[in-house]
Amino acid sequence: MLFFYKAVSKDGKDSEGSIESSSIDSAISLLQKRDLVIVDIKPVEDKSASTHRFPFTGGVKMKDVVILSQQLSTLIGANVPILTTFRLLASETESKSLQAKLTQIVDDIQGGVSVSTAMAKHPEVFSTFYVSLVKASEESGKMPETFKFLAEYLERSYQLVQKAKNALVYPIFVIVVFTMVMVLMLVMVIPQLTGILLESGQEIPLFTRMIIGTSDFFVNYGVILLFLVIVLGIVLWRYSKTAGGKYSIDRFKLSIPYVGTLYKKMYLSRISDNMNMMLESGIPVIRSMEVTADVVGNEVYKKILLEAADTVKSGSALSDVFAYYSEFPSIVAQMTRIGEETGKMDYVLKTLSRFYSREVESTIDLLVGLIEPILIVVLGLGVATLLAGILLPIYSLTGAL
Repeated sequence: MLFFYKAVSKDGKDSEGSIESSSIDSAISLLQKRDLVIVDIKPVEDKSASTHRFPFTGGVKMKDVVILSQQLSTLIGANVPILTTFRLLASETESKSLQAKLTQIVDDIQGGVSVSTAMAKHPEVFSTFYVSLVKASEESGKMPETFKFLAEYLERSYQLVQKAKNALVYPIFVIVVFTMVMVLMLVMVIPQLTGILLESGQEIPLFTRMIIGTSDFFVNYGVILLFLVIVLGIVLWRYSKTAGGKYSIDRFKLSIPYVGTLYKKMYLSRISDNMNMMLESGIPVIRSMEVTADVVGNEVYKKILLEAADTVKSGSALSDVFAYYSEFPSIVAQMTRIGEETGKMDYVLKTLSRFYSREVESTIDLLVGLIEPILIVVLGLGVATLLAGILLPIYSLTGAL
């Protein structure tokens, strides 16, 4: 049962929060052990407790979860008691949001709740994959090894995601600057030069007339166009929040030339890595696939994994299922078949994970190396073409004079 409390600490500071316990007497006892003087305590619904407990906006960053996992791995590996570990981390973390959640976990563990159950109450921090591995480690007694695996896994995933994001920063910046430069030229520069051509009375080339027409459109209807772009952006954003919208967007991401290949390799690396860790922790294949589907980060692969899990339940081989879907390259099906025949599925999945991780890194490096000069050339050609369409007729007019 969840209780919301107000209390005063030994140094006279006000404190409030929520605590889970079997009864109000038990909750008071737990709070008194923390040297708190109870001012008010009452049972609340989970939703209300959440409102009182987290009065701020914003979630926990992936970087904070990576650091937390590394700290958990170090402390638990050093045989520091679980309760002491979480209490220490709750007091040391700089993230207020994460601190509040860790404090809640400490309260839950003090109330007799298992670590995995306490973590499961905060899915915005600890994914189904994370909780499943912790639960398996509680049953197997391999909690230090599991947190070490999680720390290494999350660090790999974080570095991979950050590398992919950083690779997109430069091209996005250049495209935005290019668009702004072109619009400013069409709205402010071209109209000034157009007046010179029109006053001359000479015949204007077709390409120049097209540029002038585009400039007139932006000058006269630019505000309307901007409004329509904003409305379209809002519509697309709302659509992306629906189940169908998420699936369509994720399908489109996979179909983008070259970039789609990068996404596929990144998701295949994540799938292989997740399933490898879960199998090594003793979690069955079907459950591993279901959990991986929730954390893969792509609706297309999520749907495939859930369908594959149902197919495997009916007796089909996992390699045959992977071979059926074009989203999985033939090498994945072949390697999976080898794992099934040799009984070393976890080793095969680890090999696939390493292979696709290296592929993602090399693809990103190649993409960054190619995209920078290409964007510079495109930007130069765009501006040059725009100016040439207007300046060349002016030069011709000057020569005729």
